[in-house]
Amino acid sequence: MRGGERCLEALCDLFPDAPIYTLFHVKGSVSDTIERHPIIPSFLNRVPFVKNRYRYLLPFFPSAIRRVEFNQYDLVVSSSHCVAKGIRVPRETCHISYVHTPMRYIWDGFDTYFGNTERWNFGRLGMSCFRTRLQQWDIESNAHVSHFIANSHNVAERISRHYGRSACVVYPPVDWQTFQASHRHEGFYLMVTAFAPYKKVDLAIAAANELALPLKIIGQGQDEKRLRRMAGPSIEFLGWQPDHRVRDFYSRCVAILFPGEEDFGIVPLEAMAAGKPVIAYGKGGALETIAPLNPLPKPGENHLDRGVQRSGPSSVRTGVFHYEQSVQAIIEAIQLFSQHHADFDPDAIRAHVEPFDQSHFKRQMEQIIMSCYHEFRRSPLC
Repeated sequence: MRGGERCLEALCDLFPDAPIYTLFHVKGSVSDTIERHPIIPSFLNRVPFVKNRYRYLLPFFPSAIRRVEFNQYDLVVSSSHCVAKGIRVPRETCHISYVHTPMRYIWDGFDTYFGNTERWNFGRLGMSCFRTRLQQWDIESNAHVSHFIANSHNVAERISRHYGRSACVVYPPVDWQTFQASHRHEGFYLMVTAFAPYKKVDLAIAAANELALPLKIIGQGQDEKRLRRMAGPSIEFLGWQPDHRVRDFYSRCVAILFPGEEDFGIVPLEAMAAGKPVIAYGKGGALETIAPLNPLPKPGENHLDRGVQRSGPSSVRTGVFHYEQSVQAIIEAIQLFSQHHADFDPDAIRAHVEPFDQSHFKRQMEQIIMSCYHEFRRSPLC
């Protein structure tokens, strides 16, 4: 289950009778907790073969979400990584938007998703025609959001930069109590990821190839064929796995590889809840969840000049960072981790994650949503 789905599941627990409006829905594709709610997809859900081709409909997303009517509701909570925060609500309806990221496809991640200008790319050419219009809509649609909640300080900064709005922060939940600290491993490294360009799975595969590193990869997605062609004999693709199987692989691995820049990133938290260290790109949401063995470089300092920061009596180290998205940087991070593997305490790593447990998420969200709702009701505009 991906991080956004876990957040939605927790919101379903907070609002057990609420219907769910979404652009797309494949029956049975989400958890039972979510499926028990009335789920109303948009008209785009009726497009033939939409399950595997929905990205090509991106220019139509704003139109689809604007058609949804919320006249009968006093409060609407959107969970948005694309266009959900762009819903239209009546003036007297409070709209609180929990944002996982501003629309990645049209802002920071455009080159990652649609290629750079060095290669002729029909997908990039087509999306370039819509990008400015989508950016304009993305900004203007903020008028219908009463309050923003961001899933990390990283995302809150981007909401401020792109939208000129402030946002409080509530970190996504991990089901901490379902994990136990594992003191064993079976010699393999693990990735749990979607096969999207910004995940940088190709860099991890190239590093594993060079080191002949045993690597198991759980996931699926658009880049799967290309990634399988890259993989050497030490790499195994496991496809999609249910949650209990993912927890089992966490418990048996040496460490997790996490080379992409994430808005937040739920996988490192799940791995750490199982007592496993994370070898991650030291940027984005990872800076807010992982306590690295190697400190962040100071301005002007080469990433190779950093020393190892030993854990003191009041500190815990839960991973190793690489500060460049390159094969060589990942190799160096793996080698650094191998040298200091004994410094990592599985019980301390697991305890580090307890503040991210879903019980804290639910309590914080309920408090903030109710506070924002009552503030909205006191507004003279209501």
